Amino acid sequence: MASIILRDYRTSDAVAVSRLFRRIYGDHYAQPHVYLPLMISQNHADGRWHSLVAVTNDEIAGHAALMLDHGASVAELALSVVDPQFRGRHVATRLGRHLLIHAQALGYQGVTIKQMTHHTHTQKMAARLGFHNTGLLPDHAPSPFGDGVAESLVLGYAPVEGCRRPLPALAWPDGCREFMQRMCDIFGTRSDVPPWLRSPAQLEQRWGRYDGIFSEIDDGLLRQLQQLPAHWLISIRLRLAQGFDNAWRRLSKTGFVFTGLAPDDRSEGWLALFHRGFQPGSLTLHCPRMQLLHDHMLRQMTSPATLQACGTGP
Repeated sequence: MASIILRDYRTSDAVAVSRLFRRIYGDHYAQPHVYLPLMISQNHADGRWHSLVAVTNDEIAGHAALMLDHGASVAELALSVVDPQFRGRHVATRLGRHLLIHAQALGYQGVTIKQMTHHTHTQKMAARLGFHNTGLLPDHAPSPFGDGVAESLVLGYAPVEGCRRPLPALAWPDGCREFMQRMCDIFGTRSDVPPWLRSPAQLEQRWGRYDGIFSEIDDGLLRQLQQLPAHWLISIRLRLAQGFDNAWRRLSKTGFVFTGLAPDDRSEGWLALFHRGFQPGSLTLHCPRMQLLHDHMLRQMTSPATLQACGTGP
């Protein structure tokens, strides 16, 4: 059996890496840059991607990358693909383990990973790499399998060695207290809240989903969110700070469902995840904690109060 070595990406690898993505995912991978070798090389030249490849007999057998954002404290482990003939040899895990070491060397405080729910392969790999699952991203991206169904993702976070990201010590609402206490057990708590280093409000659109990032939810913003079209899929990331319990209750009453946490890549803080408008469906997840969170989301989605708030009640 031929040995597999890992090495840094080279510009000459671009065509082979692009070909590997097309072989596995056809024309359906959500990141279009992988289909243009020019863009693959440009992302590396611009410092947005930092990749490793797995090589055997001078052929590319696998690829994974850190996606980097200038000024961010957190990188993302992504763009992982392995030639089918080399599966079962933990190629993706080996690539991921080395990239986590690279993230520390590059000065990042932690790494996130978005794990597919269509199958459990990436979820199991993330667990082997030491990621802690912190949230769910329902209907987050087009399915890479071209079946017309949006892919929900599990969000994981791994702090690099020597870096902590504690949660603020807050009063948690009954509806998420058990989940939040578990997050506190994993990451610890702090008495203060890191400063907010973003604009107070942001809203972008991608893949038919509206992504908002907000420092707080006041009466005015809540009314404006309620007035957005009922058929919009809206994802909110809200600063985890004083007043979270009140914001959780108010958003829940207006049709938003709490789906966990994400690290704030602009500070040392955390963001609470809320979603409205996703299609409820059953999932079988590798992580029991994420399975409980998902099942709780489904119960909230089918409750009469939530159906009325979403405009779908009787």
